[in-house]
Amino acid sequence: TDEVGNDILTRVIIGARVSLLVGIGITLAAAAIGVPLGILAGLAGGALREAIMRFTDLFLSVPGLVLAIALVAALGPGIGNAMIALILVWWPGYVRLAESKALSIREEAYVEAARVAGASRARILRRHVLPNSLSPLIVKMSMDVGQAILAIASLGFIGLGAKPPTPEWGAMISIARGYLPEWWWYAMAPGLFIYLSVLGFNLLGDGLRDILDPRSNRG
Repeated sequence: TDEVGNDILTRVIIGARVSLLVGIGITLAAAAIGVPLGILAGLAGGALREAIMRFTDLFLSVPGLVLAIALVAALGPGIGNAMIALILVWWPGYVRLAESKALSIREEAYVEAARVAGASRARILRRHVLPNSLSPLIVKMSMDVGQAILAIASLGFIGLGAKPPTPEWGAMISIARGYLPEWWWYAMAPGLFIYLSVLGFNLLGDGLRDILDPRSNRG
C-alpha cells in the first residue's frame, strides 16, 4: 500500500487508463495537425511550402521536453495543459515526415501520368499520395504513443502533469521518492509499467514496419 493505505497495484492499473488514453490522444491530435500541413507543403511547393516548413522549424529548434515544460509552466500544471503542451511539441515531426513523403510521391511516374491524364489535385491526393504515405505515418504513430506516455510521466514526475488524487504513473513515482529505499515497491510498480508500455509500443512499431514495408527487413 501507499502512504495513505491505498492499494498500489490498483492505482497503477487505473493509472494505465490515464497514461494510455493521454498517450494515444496526444499522438492522434499531433498527427491530425501535422499530416495535413506536411502533405499540403509537399504538394503545393513554393512560398507556401517555405512558410509551413520554416514555421515548423521554429518548434523543432527547441528540445521537445524543454519546450513542453515551458508551455506547461505558462499554462499552469494539470493533465489537460500537459496534453496541450505535448501536442504542440509533437506535431512538427509529422509535418516533416508527411512533407518528405509527399515530395517523393509527387515525382513518381504514376503521379505524373495521372496529372497528364487530367486528374485533379484532390484526386491525386486521395488516390495516390495519402495511401502511399500511410505506412511510415502509422509506424511513427505507434512508436510515438510510447514516447508520449514517457513524456507525460516526466511532466507528472516534476509536478507539471496530473495532480493528486489522479493515479498517474509519473506523479506516483514522484511521491514514492520520499519513501525510498524502505518502500522500494512503491516506485518500482509504476516505473515497471512505464518501461513495459514504452517497450511494447516500440516493438509494435517495429512489427508494423516489417509488415507494412517488407523491404526494410531485407539484409
